Amino acid sequence: MLHVGLDLSRKRIDVCLISDQGELIDRFTAIPDRDGLHGLARRVVVYGEPVRGVVESMNGARFVHDELVSHGWEVLVADAQKVKGLAPLACKTDKIDSGVLAELSFRDLVPAIWLPTVELRREREISRWRLHLVKHRSTLKNRVHSTLITFGHQRHMSDLFGVAGRKLLKELELPEPWRSHVDASLVLIDDLEARIAQIAKELRRSGADHRYIPILMTAPGFGWITSFTVACEIGEISRFSSPVKLTGYTGLCPRVKQSGQMDQRGPLSKHGPKYLRWGLMEAAIAASSHPLFRERYQRTRRRLGRQRGPKVAQIDLARQLTESIWYMLTRNQPFTPAGATLRLAA
Repeated sequence: MLHVGLDLSRKRIDVCLISDQGELIDRFTAIPDRDGLHGLARRVVVYGEPVRGVVESMNGARFVHDELVSHGWEVLVADAQKVKGLAPLACKTDKIDSGVLAELSFRDLVPAIWLPTVELRREREISRWRLHLVKHRSTLKNRVHSTLITFGHQRHMSDLFGVAGRKLLKELELPEPWRSHVDASLVLIDDLEARIAQIAKELRRSGADHRYIPILMTAPGFGWITSFTVACEIGEISRFSSPVKLTGYTGLCPRVKQSGQMDQRGPLSKHGPKYLRWGLMEAAIAASSHPLFRERYQRTRRRLGRQRGPKVAQIDLARQLTESIWYMLTRNQPFTPAGATLRLAA
């Protein structure tokens, strides 16, 4: 078998070929597009041996993976942080990095990551695009609020962008260019609202047959959008051997530094998909008022005080929900609190 290290950058791929005996065969570069990868595969196929390629996880790595797999390669996408831990380098260049990846393949030490299917990637993209649009909508709304405060037009309304709020915004006297900026913001907000609503319909339609979503919706705090987002970001629950593994994947656990008797706890690690953390935090905020979690949430909030209490209590609740999700999905059972004989509806 040939072991091929692929160091990917925007304009080229540095390639290192190592034989099954660990001997260097060749080094060269290729273009990271479809034609360049086709030429790379043709250049390696002349050796007449099976090929295993390794590329670090980064933007474009999945494209390289899919293209080379179509040419009959075995391709692993390595976790970049774990590669750095396995092979710390005093001198780091693209040429050296490709050699390190090939060497890790030769020694069967590649810290490979799990790759979602094409269908799951599509679902993730829809969900993430919706969150991206929601973020832009919030930015525009905040800008309008800021403009009103700037000119002393603070208005306490339940919805400044509803029918009554739009009428008020139209009647306010604002100098140029702020007036035109507010009007343009309202037009963009309307367009984003329409696009977000369309995506929500698509999520509901495509998620109707998803095996995880009906189960997730039985838990407190989970609706259609949150359930779809969490289900897509988790992927296959079977890849997590315990609820601790799933909780660690969410990045909602504190960083831990231990050595001897020293045990330091830092901020949240924030490893894993940020969209998964968003979904879990949204569910935790909604579940904080649920009878099952209200007492725990309020107790943690009071213990830590007004400044840190609410946020830490929400994170604690999100971790508890994550553990419940693992049991629900692995057992294919709806949410049922400990000691309950009947399912608890959200």
